Amino acid sequence: MSARNRELFALIPAALLVSAGFAAVFLSRDDLLGGLSGSNQISNVSLTYGAIFLGLCVVAHLFLRVTLKHADPYLFPLGALLASFGLVEIYRIDDGLARLQAQWFVIGLGLFAATILLLRDYRKLERYRYLIAIGGILLLLLPRAFSPVNGAYLSIQIGSLSVQPAEFAKIAIVVFLASYLRDTRQLLVTAGSRVLGVTVPPLKHFGPMLVIWGTSMLLLFYIRDIGSSVMFFGAFLAMIYVATDRLSFVVVGVVTFALGAYLVAGHIGHIADRIDAWQNPFDPVLLNRLQGGSYQLAQGLWAQADGGVLGQGFGQAVLRISGQCATVTTSTVNCSLLPAPHTDFIYAVIVNELGLVGAAGLLCVYLLFVQRGFKIAMLARDSFSKLLATGLTSVFALQVFVIVGGVTKLIPLTGVTLPFVSYGGSSVLANFVLLALLLLISDRARRDAQLPS
Repeated sequence: MSARNRELFALIPAALLVSAGFAAVFLSRDDLLGGLSGSNQISNVSLTYGAIFLGLCVVAHLFLRVTLKHADPYLFPLGALLASFGLVEIYRIDDGLARLQAQWFVIGLGLFAATILLLRDYRKLERYRYLIAIGGILLLLLPRAFSPVNGAYLSIQIGSLSVQPAEFAKIAIVVFLASYLRDTRQLLVTAGSRVLGVTVPPLKHFGPMLVIWGTSMLLLFYIRDIGSSVMFFGAFLAMIYVATDRLSFVVVGVVTFALGAYLVAGHIGHIADRIDAWQNPFDPVLLNRLQGGSYQLAQGLWAQADGGVLGQGFGQAVLRISGQCATVTTSTVNCSLLPAPHTDFIYAVIVNELGLVGAAGLLCVYLLFVQRGFKIAMLARDSFSKLLATGLTSVFALQVFVIVGGVTKLIPLTGVTLPFVSYGGSSVLANFVLLALLLLISDRARRDAQLPS
């Protein structure tokens, strides 16, 4: 079976998940209403949604069949599977948000196709690396002109539309680093002097990259988006390790980042509050604090524990209190058991409804996506393609790690989205661009290698 035919058949599970997921949600609501919805209506609507989703994916598949004949056959189906899971879960949480997310999914497919058409020779991005880097930094700085959200400057408001520029800035920074490391990787290893057994490159080769990267990190702390800073710096370390094959760079980078984070945490209240909530999520004082408290994290941990191994059942998570609301502070009444279930804490909802088994299945899909991304990097023949694929895949993997680690209390909670699953137009669009770039690299690499699968 050809690669493209395998891609086509791999889209079927995503469509089946949409149909089965919507049917489960409808049945859950039907039970609450005493069977008023009707099983025929449930069957027809769920199958219709599944057919529409499959039709959109097939159109994208046909586009890939024409434009990228040799691209990885599993990457797009994995993205579609994650998107289908997100659409069903968001519909279960809020019908209106699900309709908006479906619109963003369609727009994302259009941007996906446009990226492939406009960047067929993606290596021309190297020519504009400094312009791209400046654009990425400006995107990071832009939210500072708007009001903060939960203490962090994450989004800009355009009318009724909210955009998170950091989602696109991560791609711009990765493109710059891939281009710059391609030209300087040999000098970073061989040139310079030895200090404590480590080769320190000349400042004229390493300095410009550190200036631009340091500026982007400073802006991230300036806008108080610690989650994105972890993603960017992690991707930077992954790319510099691939470029130089020197573990010392990674060790120095981790130590430097740890020291910087420690210093910043003591001077920015928002970050200090997040660390306090992480260390003591069930502290009564933090639980009852209106701003910077641990109520959200504590409720997320309880929700995951309540899911157990097999979960409460799809559509069974209790997200809001019906009837009398619970008093969280002396002056504020909160009727939400799990704040932000459609964005930051959608993973907690998934664990509550599908249990450890469902959460592990979702993480396995992410692991497969990351594995295919790194395989593309290994197959790429030229340095820029290899580094670009590594950086894009690392950013994607670290984004999953940051949000899942925050919700499970492995690391302090940050406000990033779960790729393709959480609600958010900026995240959906940026991840479709990331997916398109990976497929462009894959097509060139597999065409040069003439791999059958």
